[in-house]
Amino acid sequence: MSARDPLGFDLVVIGGGSGGLAGAFRAAALGARVALLEPAELGGTCVNAGCVPKKAMWLAAELAHRIGQAADLGFDVPARPAFDWQQFITDRQRYIAGIHASYRKRLDAAGIVWMPQRGRLLDARTVETGDGVRLRARHVLIATGSQPVRPDFPGAELGVVSDDFFHWNGAPPRVALVGGGYISIELAAVLQSLGSSVEIHARSSRLLTASDAEIVEQLEEHYRHLGIGLHLGVEPAALERAGDGIVVRGSDGACRGPYDRVLLAIGRRACTEGLGLDAAGVRLDDRGSIEVDARQDTSAEGVHAVGDVTGRATLTPVAIAAARRLMDRLFGGQADAKLDYDNIPTVVFSHPPLGAVGLTEAQAREAHGDAVRVYRTKFRPMLHALADSPLCSLFKLVCVATGDAPAQQRVVGIHLLGEAADEILQGFAVALKMGATLADLHDTVALHPTSAEELVLLR
Repeated sequence: MSARDPLGFDLVVIGGGSGGLAGAFRAAALGARVALLEPAELGGTCVNAGCVPKKAMWLAAELAHRIGQAADLGFDVPARPAFDWQQFITDRQRYIAGIHASYRKRLDAAGIVWMPQRGRLLDARTVETGDGVRLRARHVLIATGSQPVRPDFPGAELGVVSDDFFHWNGAPPRVALVGGGYISIELAAVLQSLGSSVEIHARSSRLLTASDAEIVEQLEEHYRHLGIGLHLGVEPAALERAGDGIVVRGSDGACRGPYDRVLLAIGRRACTEGLGLDAAGVRLDDRGSIEVDARQDTSAEGVHAVGDVTGRATLTPVAIAAARRLMDRLFGGQADAKLDYDNIPTVVFSHPPLGAVGLTEAQAREAHGDAVRVYRTKFRPMLHALADSPLCSLFKLVCVATGDAPAQQRVVGIHLLGEAADEILQGFAVALKMGATLADLHDTVALHPTSAEELVLLR
């Protein structure tokens, strides 16, 4: 756009979360004139009500576990040391405020026009801000993310959603989590570790239905050992007031509880309301997410979307990577730049963490039948063994074989449950992405004594 047109931009970004910021910064670095519209705190769900504060709480819970292990190993610590939740929240929010300040500084340095406004499309080239200013754009990037869904059953208003958790000032004595996905799994262990009595209610017969079944079975065993109640295979049908708390009524008619808090974690929905998508000709898919092709293009020429609003691999690093590659294509001369959505590593910050990349055993057998070879090891990490804790790690490789030799077995899935699984997986995900075989792992000298070495010793 011409510099003489103060309201003309090469790129207008609607949404200042991880994907929107990544796109804005990359486009500006490539010489584009950029405007960013975000009415709330910068960083979106990840920074403000997701990855960052969640990981902070997970770290606090992990310290609680470590303190317990220290007592088992001879350290003189209280049987149940006190945790000052409010002091920790102060530290957590100070850390997040630093991220906000860093974003604002980077926006200024990059020359990006940041408007604390909502935006909506009047057409594919015009974005109107909340105060009526009309911006003209060669390209529009929609990166408005997603929001928690409330179930449509009686009494749902008695529960809270995951965003609300980050406003809590302490661990409620009794908590129910409704849903069997990663949000329930993560917050359940955090709350149990920090003093709550926790139960999970899920309509599915197991937790984390998209994850490898064998790994999840081990995780469920861990959670039962930690004292987390699991009510699986019965759909929660209502929340009701009862005495001094709330009960969860299942589809079987049974009531469980009472609980002081019920946290609803049944999924998330793309934030598309009020964006003017119809006016611009932007189509939604059957889940209500913005429909995009492999290049992040929507049905409207010049309008693009990344991140949770598209419903594709709804992870912060995916939104960032997709946005950067899109900007490389639009403004960096890389005509073929696009994100490869295959073999994206994921981690669930359960206790212990669960990491995965590639195909589950079931997916591999469906695609490759008898050519699948599975290697697994179940072991106690040294610290757990020293403390005589029964909690085990389970590491699993899924391979597709063209023969019996290790060199003829390509690794197509890696699934880890155990201490440091989140840190271990990143490097092994690179190997899987590059087409590593079982022989490549065997040819790598083990680091001893570590949990990670188990992956190169599997036979």
